[in-house]
This record gives sequence, C-alpha cells and structure tokens, in this order.
Amino acid sequence: MNIWTKLLAYSLALFFKLMPSKLRWGVGAFLGWLWFDVLQFRRWTILKNLTIAFPEMPNKEKYAVARESMKQLCYNFVEICMLPFMDQKYMDENCVFHGFENYEKALSKNKGILMLSLHIGNGDVGVNMLSLKGLKIHIISKKFKNKFFNDLWFGIREKNGAKFIDPHGTKSAFDILKACKAKESVVFVIDQFMGPPYGIASTFFGKKTGTAYGLALFSMKTGAPVLPVYTYRDKNLKIHVVFEPEIEVQSSSEDRDLQISQRTQRYNEKVEELVTRHPDQWMWVHRRWKVFRWT
Repeated sequence: MNIWTKLLAYSLALFFKLMPSKLRWGVGAFLGWLWFDVLQFRRWTILKNLTIAFPEMPNKEKYAVARESMKQLCYNFVEICMLPFMDQKYMDENCVFHGFENYEKALSKNKGILMLSLHIGNGDVGVNMLSLKGLKIHIISKKFKNKFFNDLWFGIREKNGAKFIDPHGTKSAFDILKACKAKESVVFVIDQFMGPPYGIASTFFGKKTGTAYGLALFSMKTGAPVLPVYTYRDKNLKIHVVFEPEIEVQSSSEDRDLQISQRTQRYNEKVEELVTRHPDQWMWVHRRWKVFRWT
C-alpha cells in the first residue's frame, strides 16, 4: 500500500476499533436494514435463493434469515476494516478454533492442503486468524480493476501474511502447485456461480448451475487433501474457525472429466451442508443459480 492508501486503511481501522463492540454491531445491523428493507437491492434475489435452497421454509422465517444474513454481511465490512489492528491478543480474545487436529493430520501427508471454503461467517477475519496462528495461507481471489481499491482491499487483507492468487492469471497454476510443494495451504472458495470455461455443470441444493472445477482439478493433480475450513460468528460476536475432516472422493471411473465432475459435485454437497448449518450467515445476495450455458 502507498502512504495515502495506508492512511485511509488505518484511519478506518482506528475509527471502528475505538467504538464499543455493541455500537459496531449496531452499525452493521443498520447497514443491513438499509440494504434489505430500504434500498431493497437484490432483495428479490435473496428471497428467491432461499426458496430454492429451502422450499419448505415458511415465508416469515425466510425474511428473518434474509435480514440476519444482510446484517452479518454488513458487519463483516466493519470487521474487515479493523484487520490492521487484529493481533495475537485480539485472536486470543475473539477467536475460537475447532478441529485443528484435522489440519495437522492433513499437513502430515506432506502434499500441502487444499482448503474448501465458502462465503459464510467472515472468511477474511478467519484467514487473518489462521495467519496469526502461523499457517501459510494462499487465497484464490479476483482483484479489482481500480488500483486504489485493489491496494486498499488486498493491502488490508494481506496484513498478517496471507497471499492472494489471481484465479485466471498466467501464473495461477504454477503458484498453486508451488504452494502445495512447499506444504502450504491454498483456499478455494467455491460457493459462487462459475460458467465456462472455468466452471462445469453441476447441481447445488438440487438445482442445476455452474461451479468452478479448479479445486477438483488440483486435488487430482497434487494428491493434496481437501479440507473444509469455514467460519461462523456466535451471539457474542466471536469468530469460530472450523477445520473439518478431509473429504475423500472415490471415483467410479478413470475418465478425467467424469472424475472432475464427481469431485466438484461432492464439494458442492459439503457446501450445502455448511449453508444448512448456518443459513443466516451465508451470502444469499449472490446470484448462485444462473443458467449454465456452454458457449
């Protein structure tokens, strides 16, 4: 970050850090209410998505889940602004880890780790906590076209050592393979729609859509274990970082394309499971069920 970007980042961080925690949550809740109930941006999309995933959920409950989801999403922004001041002390007081033994077991295979993740809880804070815990993390993430926002957004998120890999960059595959060879972790966030050529036809909550197949491809190439890792926030606003056991996929065919399809579908099923577990903290605003069309 240049000096002006850094000044803005630390000013925002200090502003929210000095706020009482209840007031910070109030800011997020207000922004969520403004988004869903006043501006109503993508409100129809949010409710439609909830209907696809949970067709039997009563309308009253759908609205409650939708509102809470938007509050959580907006509060994520507040937390992300505070990343420059999130240190070891912050982690000890505000973060709880679960299943770390699953990470250690996967790491012992000496092939690196491919982390399956999704937009639930606050992944950016979760990655920051993992970095503070000493994990070497690489996240596959799109970058902005605007240099200022790029420097600000990624500069804040890289504060404690996390590195970012452009999903469609010329060196992306090399960077992923290099990280695995160094026995480090690469995070694949696969819960968003992806069309061709980087996505394949799949189903999510029983409805046809497109899903990025990169995780399946690199799990086959490297033999690295695929470990679900995600976050959720409790009522006291603490972040819980969860490591689940490795996902093992048994293929019924030697056909490469079919294996990729089977693995990707298995990963989608895991994402479904996690969304069902914490529906009020997933990013329902995304148009997940676009029509997948080969071009």
